[in-house]
Amino acid sequence: MTTTHDQEPVPVATGHLDGPPRWSRRRLLRTMGLGGATVLVAGTGALSYRVYDTAALNPGSGPAFDPWTQWRQLPGPLGAVACAVLAASPHNTQPWYFALGPRSIDVFVDEARGTGAVDPLRREQYVGLGCAVENLVLGGMARGLAPQVTWLPDGNEAGRVAHVELGSGQAQATPLYDAIGRRHTNRGPYSSQAVPAETLAELVDPSGLDGPTVHWVVDPAPKAALSELLVDAAEALTRDQQQSRDGFVWFRNSHDEIQRHRDGLVLDGQGLSPLLLGVAKLLPASSRSDGDQFWVNQTRTVHTATAAAYGVITSTSPDDRRTQLEAGRLLQRIHLAATSRGIALQHMNQITERIDREATTGAVATFAPRFAKLLPAGERPLLTYRVGYPLREARPTPRRSARTVTR
Repeated sequence: MTTTHDQEPVPVATGHLDGPPRWSRRRLLRTMGLGGATVLVAGTGALSYRVYDTAALNPGSGPAFDPWTQWRQLPGPLGAVACAVLAASPHNTQPWYFALGPRSIDVFVDEARGTGAVDPLRREQYVGLGCAVENLVLGGMARGLAPQVTWLPDGNEAGRVAHVELGSGQAQATPLYDAIGRRHTNRGPYSSQAVPAETLAELVDPSGLDGPTVHWVVDPAPKAALSELLVDAAEALTRDQQQSRDGFVWFRNSHDEIQRHRDGLVLDGQGLSPLLLGVAKLLPASSRSDGDQFWVNQTRTVHTATAAAYGVITSTSPDDRRTQLEAGRLLQRIHLAATSRGIALQHMNQITERIDREATTGAVATFAPRFAKLLPAGERPLLTYRVGYPLREARPTPRRSARTVTR
């Protein structure tokens, strides 16, 4: 989530699809990583424009970020939707819209908000919808609405994925609800501190869910094997031109783009240090190929190198739509529980993206057999994430408002 599930991060943006600029963001970041950097500026006018164009001095500002501070303020069903829009989704596509009735909320999939070949079976899209429903339920409970979820009331492939009946009851603001506004995907480095096994177990609450389970990968050998598989999948994805292009279109570069679209992946969400983030915003956007290489490098040197543990949500029927929706609810609970305990989480779904891509193109299955060796017999992977204690806080990413997505 991407996501869902935001797992594919690179500090790039739209534009510059052909040749990279002389000084791309990736090149400067690489140089600074070696111990220093020289910033070449064509003139003070150009620098001033980049400061303005990327909001370098005021990151995370503007209406696109207001939902993160206003979600508690809206009452009733619209307030529950305000919680839902802050859920995880693949590439921050926010593939949902909501219909408010007198005593109900219907949740619909917005099929136009997909990632194409990155998610060819729409596995991650439905997981993201499940994440939104979990936040919706938490927001409804906190407002005394007693929400009750019915999945797929019109069938597995219909546009309405959930009907949420509303009643009345005592308002219940749980620790997971309180974490909604602080939950962000953290793509930065994690500390070497291990997450205790009992803490990992406490993050998982499958109550009311039927199907998905969680498998933790913590021992050195399987963790190293999964790390290698994640790097290999990232490399394979970037070599796949269609997957690379379909992922790249969701990157937002300028402040204007962010405020206009209010979705997608942005530099603020890439886990960079304040210094590197500021410098990266002042430079021209990287090319798609440079951005792909940066992501592979980050996957190898930061994401997998500093993961304290991996979590894999599995099922015997990962292609079933209801299972995917319930996996999303479970994933959102885990992320909120982690946030409430000061634990970072990053979605890393490139392996299952390659599994689905190989299945839909008729290619020889290479990633499914390797992943199967790391999981309990009969269980198949739905999604993957890493956890650990963060070295820096994650930043919010843009969101469409509750009113924007309500019909």
